[in-house]
Amino acid sequence: MYEVLDDTAAQVILAIESGDSIRRVAQHLHTPYETVRQAVNRLEDAGYVRYDDGLSVVDERVRDAARELVAASAGVSPPSIEEAYVIPQFGDWPFAFTRIDAVYVWTQGGYQVGREPNDYPLFLAVREEDVDAWEAFFESFDLPTAFERQPRDELDGPLQIVLEPRASLDIEHVEGYPVIPRAETIEYMRENYAQFQSALAMLDRMYEDLDLGVTYRETERAQP
Repeated sequence: MYEVLDDTAAQVILAIESGDSIRRVAQHLHTPYETVRQAVNRLEDAGYVRYDDGLSVVDERVRDAARELVAASAGVSPPSIEEAYVIPQFGDWPFAFTRIDAVYVWTQGGYQVGREPNDYPLFLAVREEDVDAWEAFFESFDLPTAFERQPRDELDGPLQIVLEPRASLDIEHVEGYPVIPRAETIEYMRENYAQFQSALAMLDRMYEDLDLGVTYRETERAQP
């Protein structure tokens, strides 16, 4: 089994939701289509996934083994920032990027503020009932969790997961990322106007149905 389950194949198994197309899995993983297609072919030949009106994993034990492999890999080689954005999609519970990450997602990566590669929190909205499960999940990847951003000097590595428990979630999707609704993101940006004025102007340019009435000189825009 493990000769088929390299890191890419394991991630493909974890990203598959029953009925997914190869293209949708590639979008979830932010991985080239051809890379995912080749992994799917290997997994299908080995009998671990099948394609019948969409992809499905044949046995939950295969998914468990894939999660174990990816978590072990993260323990040996800590995940990069890019990989950290994908890891939550391997969990079994709904989530949505929120706060700074909602701005990042809705601007399609165009706006980044308040984070550096050596001090990088990810902000996730989760259901209150799933908090314990998410904490255990991220612990398996050696990623610390908290409910507020922790000082860098209190952490062993650059990444941390900031959980925002909610009674329920309203989730939209942008380029494969689950994210809180755009209207809620804009409200958050307006509440922190000085920090996000340029991002509001960016959204205004990106989405034709918006009319936010925000102007910002391009030379003053915050850089990633």
